[in-house]
This record gives sequence, C-alpha cells and structure tokens, in this order.
Amino acid sequence: MLRIENLHAEIDGKQILNGLTLSVGASEVHAIMGPNGAGKSTLGYVLGGRPGYEVTSGSVVFDGKDLLDMAPDERAAAGLFLGFQYPVEIPGVSNVQFLRTALNAQRRARGEAEISAGDFLRLARAQGEALGVSMDMMKRNVNVGFSGGEKKRNEMVQMGLIDPRLAVLDETDSGLDIDALRIVGDGINRIMRKPDKAVLLITHYQRLLDIVEPDFVHVLAEGRIVRSGGPELAHQLEREGYGAIAA
Repeated sequence: MLRIENLHAEIDGKQILNGLTLSVGASEVHAIMGPNGAGKSTLGYVLGGRPGYEVTSGSVVFDGKDLLDMAPDERAAAGLFLGFQYPVEIPGVSNVQFLRTALNAQRRARGEAEISAGDFLRLARAQGEALGVSMDMMKRNVNVGFSGGEKKRNEMVQMGLIDPRLAVLDETDSGLDIDALRIVGDGINRIMRKPDKAVLLITHYQRLLDIVEPDFVHVLAEGRIVRSGGPELAHQLEREGYGAIAA
C-alpha cells in the first residue's frame, strides 16, 4: 500500500530525513519509535504534504500513485489521514459542519454523492458514542475548550467518519490518561484493523502498543530506520531505552 524509498527531506534548510526506506502493506500496523528529534513527526508531515517540508530526494508511492506529486487535499481524497500530535483549535467553525464539509469534499473528489445532513448526523452520532464524544461536544467549535484527551478522541471521530485507507497517527497517545488511552486504542482497532487498511503509528511509549498490537516496530534515529522487528522490539526499548538500539 505504501512504499517509501530512500526519502530525504528538510525544513528551513535543515536536513531531517536521511534516506528513510519503509514498506507498509494492507492490513498491517507499523509502529515508528525513536528519540526526540529523530524525524518521526517530520515523516508524518511529509506524507501529509505539510508546507515547508521539502523532499530533496527519494520517492513515496501510495496505492500505486506518486504521493509526493499530489496536493494535500488530493492525498486525503486518495485515502490518507494524518492525525496530529497537537490537534489545532478552529474558533468559529462548528465540529459538525467541519466534519460534514470535509467528508463531502472527499466524496466529491472520488465521484461519490454527497451525504445528506440527516445521514451524516446519524453516522456522526454513532462514531461519537463509540469514542465518548457527545453530540453537544460535536456541535462546539473545533477543539475549542477541549482537553487533550477530548481533542484526541475527537480526532478519532474524524478518522471514523473519513474512513481512510491509511492512517498516519503522530503520537496519538500523547497527553492521554488511562481511560482515554483505552478508548483511543480501541477506536484505532475498530476503524483501521481491516484487510484493506493500514496504520503508521508514531509513538514514544509501549502503552498504546499493548492495545493496538503492531505487526512491525521500527526504530527511527537521525532520519532513517536503524532497526526493525516485531512487537518484542517495543518491549526491549521500554527496558533498555534508545541508546544501544539506535546506535
């Protein structure tokens, strides 16, 4: 589904990714771990098409298409979802309106009919209930006044409604308490653990991986993958830290 080859990227002239290579197949969950400054968030931003992150060499192919040749909205319409470490607040824009507009924009881009207001509200209510997000919360401005855990749960509602092929989740577990972590982890499994979907999960900690249970774990250091393995690698990182493994 996703093939990254020898990817180099920089921001403001500073090289961050230095020859990163990674393949993600359908139905797979890949966890990316690594020390601060290793390039984990940069990888997510490059895949999502965030302005300012310049790819200097390498390639990214998503479902047989050149991802780097696509605008951010085209990447989203193709099925890529980027979950942010710090979801932004959007004052003056209601959650419900934001989500319905985003979903219908993607449906139009795929040549599908727009979803009606009634059908959307039923779908949104079902997704919200599964993630502990009430309709009252969904009618508020996007993320305004939300706690850290509420923002992450709200983002999982977005993912459930958009129903992407590939979810790139940047430290979704950041700032979550035990209960919220379980809700978010269960949400990832419910929405994305399907034969035609895949997840690239960027995280620092084993705790989310106990719930999501990745197929592969990769250690990213100095802008490239330096070690790959199964779930046991995450446990080793918890015990020993990154020092010896990322050296």
